[in-house]
Amino acid sequence: MAVFKKKRSFNVQYDPDKQYPVIRASICNGERVAGFRDKESGRFSEVLYIATENDLKAFKDAYGIEDIKTEY
Repeated sequence: MAVFKKKRSFNVQYDPDKQYPVIRASICNGERVAGFRDKESGRFSEVLYIATENDLKAFKDAYGIEDIKTEY
């Protein structure tokens, strides 16, 4: 029996010319949220709460991201 894993999709659009990927991390409790920061306005668009490394991998795979910056 084969097990097929559904590829996750997200509702937030990513434009690399106008945005860059960011992980916002809390210094206090270690919570992490993946999303995109607008280069012009600095506005952060939240995409996914990261509970496990698999969540981070799914985020990177869905948007074709290799490197991602972490902000505290």
